[in-house]
Amino acid sequence: MPKRNKTLLRDEINIEELKQILDVAGLSETDHAKFTAVLDTLLFITQELEKKRVSLGRLKKMLFGDTSEKTSKVLEKALKAAMSTGKDESTDSSADDFQDEKEKKKPKGHGRNGASKYPGAQTIKVPHKLLKPKDPCPKCIKGNVYKYEPKTVVCLRGSAPVTGTIYQMDRLRCNLCGEIFTAGTPEGVDEEKYDASSGSMIALLKYGTGMPFNRLGQLQTNLGIPVPSSTQWDILKGVEPKVKPALKELVLQAAQGEVLHNDDTNMMIRELTKDCKSPGQDDKPGRTGMFTSGIVSLSKGHKIALFFTGRNHAGENIAEVLKQRLTGLSPPIQMCDALSRNVPKEMKTILANCLSHGRRQFVDVAGSFPDEVIHVLKLLKEVYINDDIARAQKMMPEQRLSFHQAQSKPWMDKLHQWCREQLEDHKVEPNGNLGIAISYMLKHWDKLTLFLRVPGAPLDNNICERALKKAIMNRKNAYFYKTVKGAEVGDMFMSLIHTCELCQSNPFDYLLELQRHACQLAEEPENWMPWNYKETLSSIKVPSTSSGYR
Repeated sequence: MPKRNKTLLRDEINIEELKQILDVAGLSETDHAKFTAVLDTLLFITQELEKKRVSLGRLKKMLFGDTSEKTSKVLEKALKAAMSTGKDESTDSSADDFQDEKEKKKPKGHGRNGASKYPGAQTIKVPHKLLKPKDPCPKCIKGNVYKYEPKTVVCLRGSAPVTGTIYQMDRLRCNLCGEIFTAGTPEGVDEEKYDASSGSMIALLKYGTGMPFNRLGQLQTNLGIPVPSSTQWDILKGVEPKVKPALKELVLQAAQGEVLHNDDTNMMIRELTKDCKSPGQDDKPGRTGMFTSGIVSLSKGHKIALFFTGRNHAGENIAEVLKQRLTGLSPPIQMCDALSRNVPKEMKTILANCLSHGRRQFVDVAGSFPDEVIHVLKLLKEVYINDDIARAQKMMPEQRLSFHQAQSKPWMDKLHQWCREQLEDHKVEPNGNLGIAISYMLKHWDKLTLFLRVPGAPLDNNICERALKKAIMNRKNAYFYKTVKGAEVGDMFMSLIHTCELCQSNPFDYLLELQRHACQLAEEPENWMPWNYKETLSSIKVPSTSSGYR
């Protein structure tokens, strides 16, 4: 049977005719209004798609509104849904509580950034031309002037990401013997065309902010300093062996961490699409998916971010990292969502599941079950408030555990009892959306509440999900890695850059110093981590470029 032209079928459908059919269908007033709303929505979507200018993201926002998991936003949405359906008095009290909460919330501050907000800017002290400390006061003559708080002016200038200077050394030639005499290269100037700062800036723009090579190349061309995309890749390939010892040391130290977060996201490597398996992975012949796994390790007070791209799942990648763990150490706490592929099969860990994932199950059904979702979110909110208090007071793991057991356990017990009552008393449909959300919480309850039993166990996996935004940003801008080598280089720079961000270090300065001290880095990589490299620089009496890129 030949296929029917879908375009003709769509043209044959007339919304007005369908509405006339509804009028004679004998539906109740409520049902008639619902079906009319569905037809109006269908007409709206069809018109928007025919414009060929609307994206799926924009269409989703127009139909469902902005998505947000913040408690205030979800409560607002749930309360609106509850009021529109005429719920009971409990909704009114929830609305009053929510309104009080909105009134108590302080507005966000705004204004200019002070001079202290620009640690990467060069500071120049300008002395007074006519006066110096202890000079007589020009106005009253009787007093003397002394040092006072300086007046500060911040001047910001734009420039190309990769700048350049052309040096023209004079050459003189003897008219008799033909000997040529060339002026010497200025002190501190290397005749190498691209110095260490070029590689650091390109790496930071590409893997730190997601700017593709061709986009950066176009920007550089427009600014009169062309750096083609192929040249950018060659520069980074030259930087990679110099800074790779730092990555190996990060992996080694991450393996000794007390808490390890892991998760993954999709990522393509074009070279691997030619074959269903990647090199060295003959045991996975049927796996065609490719992923970027993110691992964030909390080790001795430091946060270490690692990225691995390939066919391995997050659980397999974390198992490879843990192979470098010292034998005498106890198993680490592993935080991830409930997917089985996130759990290492070979290495033993103390498994915790992400409470935010359990919370998200309820957020997704806030519009349909507003009262129930409001109840759950309020209980979980108290737990997160307690965790914020523990973090603000910098409690030790044992102190934090005791605090959560005293302050958070009663709230979690209430949530557990409520979830059981909903299913056992048949208050919700087990296979419905709310029932599925409740079943998820109950099924993974022990792992979701590990923070009530084990010192140092986190509540959620948000720190790893934020880290994966680095990989997602690159995927959205560059779509894929071309080769396995390109993925390795990208993973290395993303790991170094995001670890610097977690440690509040300057990633540009860090990459620059690693290149300048490649020999020392290779010999003692443990002294060149993002959190201690400045101390190492001070010990060898070499000034750091902490003033930033200029």
